[in-house]
Amino acid sequence: MSVIEDVTEKAKDVQRSYAGDEDRPLAGYLGAMGAYGALVGGLTVLGRALGARLPDRFGAGDTALLGAATFKASRMLGKAAVTSPLRAPFTRYEESAGATELNESVPGKGHVEHAVGELVSCPFCLNVWIGTGLTAGLVIAPRATRLAATVLTAVGLADALHLLYDAGKKLASG
Repeated sequence: MSVIEDVTEKAKDVQRSYAGDEDRPLAGYLGAMGAYGALVGGLTVLGRALGARLPDRFGAGDTALLGAATFKASRMLGKAAVTSPLRAPFTRYEESAGATELNESVPGKGHVEHAVGELVSCPFCLNVWIGTGLTAGLVIAPRATRLAATVLTAVGLADALHLLYDAGKKLASG
């Protein structure tokens, strides 16, 4: 048995042992983690090539701005109706979730497609990727990143105000 066949068989054993009768996409998750590692490595190489230097610390204002921007970007990419074409190859529409958001399911095709479907339709999962990108942007291109983060934060705040306004109208009428 070759080394590749041996590793493949051991991976299948781990899959069966871990998942039991369920079809959990461990290979897809491993691929996603590898892609994330490659992203971080690529951003590190880019930052060094551009001469970017890590700050000694990030201020509370930047951290709050990045947190709010990460929240809005992950909700928008993972749930918004307008971004559904980006998720459509990996998800299936189920129903409206109100306030321009959708509920989508992830069909059990292949492990990679399933893992990608879970990633792109889960705001919590997207947080890591988006937060990493915005944080790297703050180091590599701080002015442009603060501008983009400010726009995302303003849109998120406006969304919250719209929801509060609608809730207030419902309370007032009834």
